[in-house]
Amino acid sequence: MSKQQNPPVSHIVSPPTLRTPEAAAYLNVKPATLEQWRWSGGGPLFCKLNRSIRYRQSDLDAYLEARIFGNTTEAGACTHAMAGAVWTRLH
Repeated sequence: MSKQQNPPVSHIVSPPTLRTPEAAAYLNVKPATLEQWRWSGGGPLFCKLNRSIRYRQSDLDAYLEARIFGNTTEAGACTHAMAGAVWTRLH
């Protein structure tokens, strides 16, 4: 019976990641907005690798998808619910 070997590290493919300025451009917001969202907890998921912040494009896409609405009433209800959740988490 042969033992299965792991692929060499050079063959492992990880999803592409974006730095804060690149992620901000992708979402059409300022980098400072992403920094504020990271602090308050209202923005997209991010990865912290040592001192470096990275965003996966799939997480940015999911963040956008979660904010698609059919009318302004739906959007307002979601915004108020998210603001309440952030306030509760901070206090």
